[in-house]
Amino acid sequence: MDRIQAMQIFVRVAKAGSFIQAAQTLSLPASTVTSSVKNLEKHLQVRLLNRTTRRVSLTPEGSQYLAQCREILELIEHTETSLTNSVKRPQGRLRVDMPGGIAHSIVMPNLQDFYQRYPDVYLMIGVNDRQVDLVHEGVDCVIRMGKLDDSTLVARPLGQFRWVTCASASYLRGYGTPQTPEDLSHHRAIHYFSGRSRQAGEMRFAHGSEKFSVQVNGAAAVNETGLYIKMCLEGFGLVQLAENVVAEHLREGRLVEVLADWRPDSVPVHLLYPHQRFLSPAVSAFADWISELVRDGDSTTC
Repeated sequence: MDRIQAMQIFVRVAKAGSFIQAAQTLSLPASTVTSSVKNLEKHLQVRLLNRTTRRVSLTPEGSQYLAQCREILELIEHTETSLTNSVKRPQGRLRVDMPGGIAHSIVMPNLQDFYQRYPDVYLMIGVNDRQVDLVHEGVDCVIRMGKLDDSTLVARPLGQFRWVTCASASYLRGYGTPQTPEDLSHHRAIHYFSGRSRQAGEMRFAHGSEKFSVQVNGAAAVNETGLYIKMCLEGFGLVQLAENVVAEHLREGRLVEVLADWRPDSVPVHLLYPHQRFLSPAVSAFADWISELVRDGDSTTC
């Protein structure tokens, strides 16, 4: 029995939750995949998978063995990779998820530079503001803003995003420009909601050591940054978001910052990826590249 191949097959079955799906991704007959796992269990004298008519799941022993297999296979891959030029020239598919504001305002304007540096990396950019499950959704790394929940993921700090309160010029002509947070009782906001964010309708402010929040009325709530910005540009109300996400709109006057003396606290930005003894060259390359962009941006200081 080829132990390494058996480990690879077992890991793929565990990830797919199905012998048939694993066989398809490996381009192997389903019978080969099934017999390989059976022989592995026989060799180890332990049951690794529970089988049902629709799905397979890991036994406690299988979960332990899966983690060890992944470490062994990653070590083998790293050893082989270190003997090639792939470290200097990263290659392969890289799935990265990020909020829409970062994708459109930071990553996209600099994407040509990434491909000039790493022409052999095939980027799969997932754009959403929800918290994804990296392991189950096959994501290599994610960019997240704000306080991190307790996690087994590795978090690489990228910097701080300075937040601003702003509105379109047309909105301010109609409602006036607020001079203090108390003036917001006569204004409206575009509300933002998500499973991890503050309650919709709440705007946060800081003035020296004083920190407080204000409830602001509004007619709509969204959970995607691109739509949040578009509604602000259309004059639906005030918003709060990272300054560098709307930097171009601010420079060209499409949006105007208000309440600059009461700016919200800066928000930390991290790149997260699963714990690995050796980071893949593609993930490492993207991490270094995005770190430069955030660090060099105008909004990375507190």
